[in-house]
Amino acid sequence: MSGAQQVTFMNQRSFGPPPGQEAYTSNGTYTWVAPELVTSVSVVAVGGGGLRNAGGLGYKNDISVIPGNSYTVVVGNGTQNSAQGPSYFIDSSTVSGGNGYVGDGGGNGGGSQNFGGGGAGGYSGDGGRGQCQANGCPGTGGGGGGGAGDVSFPGCATFFYGGGGGGVGILGEGASGAGGIRGGAMQGLGGSGGCDGGCFPSSGGLYGGAGALHCYCYGSGFCQTLYPGADGAVRIIWPSPCRAFPSTRTADES
Repeated sequence: MSGAQQVTFMNQRSFGPPPGQEAYTSNGTYTWVAPELVTSVSVVAVGGGGLRNAGGLGYKNDISVIPGNSYTVVVGNGTQNSAQGPSYFIDSSTVSGGNGYVGDGGGNGGGSQNFGGGGAGGYSGDGGRGQCQANGCPGTGGGGGGGAGDVSFPGCATFFYGGGGGGVGILGEGASGAGGIRGGAMQGLGGSGGCDGGCFPSSGGLYGGAGALHCYCYGSGFCQTLYPGADGAVRIIWPSPCRAFPSTRTADES
């Protein structure tokens, strides 16, 4: 019978659980239950992006958990204001991403006081800054690139506009995203496999990229369009520390 079954059972008891993971990619509050045999996990958390200001990324390895116990997961939402919705596992002091980050490592989201959206934070560096009348800045350490900003003069109006910031992926550190190009592809590119920002509409890229601001000025009138940032994400992987961020067996092993 079961010679093979018995060996499998003994190996799991001797060497720990098989690889597993769970990802939360829509804003909200969730409950994660630690599976059988899982006593520690590695987690990455990306905050939601806001208007022009992107979410930060934080990761932490070897977080102790108890099999069968429940733990809180919060995923920050993308917004049309300057605040970044925080994402975290257990609580914001364990591991989090948002307006800054908490954990063993990570990076801040790129900011902008102008029109282009900032890029989401990376695993070992910051997201790129959004710009006005200039190319967006590239991300560093796997972060998303910032959106470019530009200005045009259609008729009697002046039109200021920017590209959305690039998001960041949650499968571990990869290449950083390039910044947007003034007069070309305005959006910042995603870092570490994240999504590119948008350009008309200029929303932020998943996960955590910032949205851009567009303004029309004509005569004595003024109007503006606010584009939202992207939702954040939280990803839990095990066994830890055999699987650890930023890049030790962090790819999909489900």
